[in-house]
Amino acid sequence: MSLAVNTFIFRLISIASFLLVFNQFVLAQAVKPVATTYRSITISTQPSSGVWVDGVKYGKTDTAGKLTIKTIAAGGHTIRVRADGFKEKVQPLTATQKGEIKIDLVKTTDEAELAFQEAERFLSVDRDKAVEAYEKAVKLRPNYPEAYVALARVLTELGDLDEAGAAIASARKLRPGFAEASAVMGRIYKEGGEEDKAIATFKRAITEGKGFQPEAYAGLGLLFKEKAEGFGGSGDFENESLNYVESAKYLKSAVKQLAGAPDTMVIMQLLGLIYEREKKYPEAIAVYEEFLTIFPNSVEATAVRSFIVQLKKDLANQ
Repeated sequence: MSLAVNTFIFRLISIASFLLVFNQFVLAQAVKPVATTYRSITISTQPSSGVWVDGVKYGKTDTAGKLTIKTIAAGGHTIRVRADGFKEKVQPLTATQKGEIKIDLVKTTDEAELAFQEAERFLSVDRDKAVEAYEKAVKLRPNYPEAYVALARVLTELGDLDEAGAAIASARKLRPGFAEASAVMGRIYKEGGEEDKAIATFKRAITEGKGFQPEAYAGLGLLFKEKAEGFGGSGDFENESLNYVESAKYLKSAVKQLAGAPDTMVIMQLLGLIYEREKKYPEAIAVYEEFLTIFPNSVEATAVRSFIVQLKKDLANQ
């Protein structure tokens, strides 16, 4: 065998060895999600109370009136607590507070608030009755923007987009710059197939929320995901990829702002799926690893672990 052939073979072996080591390095880096600093709080209040942090629902308290939230991001926040028969309470959470947070609620006799609570109870069993109860709430208290937004949500789910839009218009008239109302209006436009208006309205919601509006970010992410799928179905792969990039950008922001709330589970899985479709395996693995860190005991955890195993194989074979 000639010296030239030996040198060529040596170079091939060297290149193969380098690629193997490089792939192993990339794989090792891919499974390290970005570290996020969280603190834990336990809300202590009435049993079966709904708990929101910065407008994001984290669940309900148990029979002892407790709800532990382990993913409170750094900085100050606003906590809202609502329980049937009690007056809703909003209070600040300082940047240094952690551990048990006691929130005392007082009974309410406000008929509008009680009607609103009745509507909330009907949401999962009879949406038509929920609509009636929300309408009763705004009739009893015309200056009730939260009830108009809630009414718009259920009307959208029932497919009554015109009435839903009218409810949002009433909410925004009462409270100009209401970010949540704009986010819901963006969804109404999206459901009606008015993509340009939906995009503009979602972005307005983000501006009104001073950059914080996870519902609007999620709405934009879903909208661009659907656009990408449409382009892919027609064979326009360049625009498919461009829209997936936009979708991932907005879903990533939604995940960050949802900060471990239950809705995060769905958004993280969608984000991981988009990275998979774009063959961005390291990013997909990082998202799924973070999912398991936040939701290790969720029903979806087993499936997510299997995603990671397959993605590591795919990455090693790239």
